[in-house]
Amino acid sequence: MGNDSWPLRTFAFSITGIIMTVEQQKIPSALKETLFSFPGQTAFYRGKVRDVYTINGKLLVMVATDRISAFDVVLPRPVPWKGQVLNQIAALMMQATTDIVPNWIISVPDPNVTIGKKCDPFRVEMVIRGYLAGHAWREYKSGKRILCGEVMPDGMKENDPFPVPLITPTTKANQGHDQDISRDEIIKRDLVTEDDYVQLEKYTRQLYARGQAYAASKGLILVDTKYEFGKYGSQILLMDEIHTPDSSRYFYSDGYEQRQLEGKEQRQLSKEFVRRWLMDNGFQGQAGQEVPRMTDEWLMTLSARYVELYEQLSGKTFEPARGINPEERVKENILRSLESISL
Repeated sequence: MGNDSWPLRTFAFSITGIIMTVEQQKIPSALKETLFSFPGQTAFYRGKVRDVYTINGKLLVMVATDRISAFDVVLPRPVPWKGQVLNQIAALMMQATTDIVPNWIISVPDPNVTIGKKCDPFRVEMVIRGYLAGHAWREYKSGKRILCGEVMPDGMKENDPFPVPLITPTTKANQGHDQDISRDEIIKRDLVTEDDYVQLEKYTRQLYARGQAYAASKGLILVDTKYEFGKYGSQILLMDEIHTPDSSRYFYSDGYEQRQLEGKEQRQLSKEFVRRWLMDNGFQGQAGQEVPRMTDEWLMTLSARYVELYEQLSGKTFEPARGINPEERVKENILRSLESISL
């Protein structure tokens, strides 16, 4: 899906009084990767976009880098401020849902860092869909009417709302792609006990309803999203990130109904624009395909869009983290926070 309101162009944008024009300004520093060694560190894991440190087997230090991925491929250039945007949105949304379910977060000591409890994760992701979009639409268009054991009614158009939001879980693969899976199969394979799964479904629907209400207050529609949960002892905790544009799909509510009537694409606030750009340039992560060249102009277009995502979702003006060396800043803030945490 594209977004006809966001053409690729030379542009200028303002962030807390800083005016940046691609031809005139140097690309800001980006946090591409970290490789720290902390006191008590027992493990390190590098994901597609995050570097994760385990401390004393009890804490996770999650660094949201500026790496960007699509089609399970990490693109060659990091996007300035992307990690900060996602980390701060996730922290905001977690804080807004603590009355529904407790979460893993202990502290957010840096714009790019969250420290929290190391949970035993459930090996499924709880995907919930309020609208026929993305993967659900592609399955529907191919003729399928059952997705993860859930029925998708006949006669729907792309981006129509479902009568009731559908929970369509996926497996959490250590390698390769996640796979669709039904509730019955999850329980049959003992990926989650039936009692725990019932609770996960309840949390998922409550979180989605909260997310929809919050989005509506910002002029948005929360189309679909995913949640990850784990256990800390016997307690179920909400993990990872929630309601971010990397884990969710948003439409602008203004004009949604008219666009549906006219059969037009919806204006999106999500990472879909990255996938669209790659597909338009002949890349879908398949063998033999090359990632298109990321020009300075395109890189700053991406950065500007992530900033727009933050400001639209949070209602706040984005304040970029300061400093020439983001790695040093991040390391110092993590060390300072670890000194004050005891479990």
